[in-house]
Amino acid sequence: MNERLSSFSKTAGPGILFASTAIGVSHLVQSTRAGADFGLLLLGFVILVNLMKYPFFEYGSRYANVTQTSIIDGYKKLGSPAIWLYFALTVASMFFVTGAVGFVTAGFFENLFGVDFLGEWSVVILFTICVLILAIGRYNALDSLIKIIAVVLLLSTVSAFLLALWNGPIEPVSDFTPQELWTTSGIFFLLALMGWMPTAVDLSSWNSLWTLERIKQSNYRPKLKETLFEFRLAYLVTSVLAVMFVILGAFIFYGSGEDLPNNNALFASKIITLYTDTIGDWSYLIISASAFTVMFGTIIAVFDGYSRSLQRTVDLIFISKEQVMRQKSRSFYILFLLAISIGSLIVIFKFEDNLKELVDFATVLSFVIAPVIAIFNYKLVTGKFLSKDFQPSVYLRILSLAGIVFLMGFAFVFIVSRMPGFSKLF
Repeated sequence: MNERLSSFSKTAGPGILFASTAIGVSHLVQSTRAGADFGLLLLGFVILVNLMKYPFFEYGSRYANVTQTSIIDGYKKLGSPAIWLYFALTVASMFFVTGAVGFVTAGFFENLFGVDFLGEWSVVILFTICVLILAIGRYNALDSLIKIIAVVLLLSTVSAFLLALWNGPIEPVSDFTPQELWTTSGIFFLLALMGWMPTAVDLSSWNSLWTLERIKQSNYRPKLKETLFEFRLAYLVTSVLAVMFVILGAFIFYGSGEDLPNNNALFASKIITLYTDTIGDWSYLIISASAFTVMFGTIIAVFDGYSRSLQRTVDLIFISKEQVMRQKSRSFYILFLLAISIGSLIVIFKFEDNLKELVDFATVLSFVIAPVIAIFNYKLVTGKFLSKDFQPSVYLRILSLAGIVFLMGFAFVFIVSRMPGFSKLF
């Protein structure tokens, strides 16, 4: 038993980072909105999309453990078009994704510390803190910080969930009219919800990079089953928490007649106020601190993930000599941190107070990208690049193929929904 705990402690990290990245906008914002607007109607979709996306995230960890290289290196093995396409998709989405996460985080930052008077400067301050932490400490700082955040997140969310169940769902107001799902706006929200549930598929490359960093940090190379166990446990916790947030949204908001604001600070305040109105005023500081902690863990992981993946992609595409790559590695990482923060700030200033539009746009964009990355990941772990002994089981292959069809189907629905005349169908 002691040996198992020791090996787990040496392996733990990448899965926790994944969970922290996932349990942010997708859970705190989108899952809560799903419950608030549609009750428990979307609960089945949340469970289904978590199941369908699972293989493609696991493949990032699997490939890194077996080959001791990131899955981005694998994209290059698939051919130049694959690595270039990954690079293009990353650049196209990173400012919107980071901007959406940063915008939401800033709202909870303003609410917790009472600095809503700062306005857009709160995002600048938040981004500066993230860049400094990562530029100085990199993975070591991220790994230590995220583990603390994970404990706070798990305890606070489960406590709020149990208290909400104990109190039961609120009584709907007399003039309450439920929202319809099968409308243009309803379908668009469903796509946005599943785009980041539990997170974007292209973030599977981050998990492979974090797996390698953890091996380097701990100087311990885990067996494949150890790496997969750590990831699967984190994924299970992430999925269960997604269900909890939908139920929390339904029990606390659905039927209240309250609209969630579009302004990030007002949105954060409304979320926390409605939680405390149901659970009790005594919980305000706990809920407020927990919500900010969740989002801060997400934004700092997003900064690291994008910078790390861009660094590796640029190395593979533009730099051939390994020695030069090692020399330039740290400077590239810091450069990408700065570039992502500036680009994301521009996106935030563009959307200003339109929180829902920014979040929905970023999440749907991730959904459209998802089938491409899913196919890449599947080819890398089922073809010639991995030994048969380390390839996924038949059941996981079947789930993967179903997941690819699922992702392609919803991407097609999104494209069709943008065509003129689609709204007339509903």
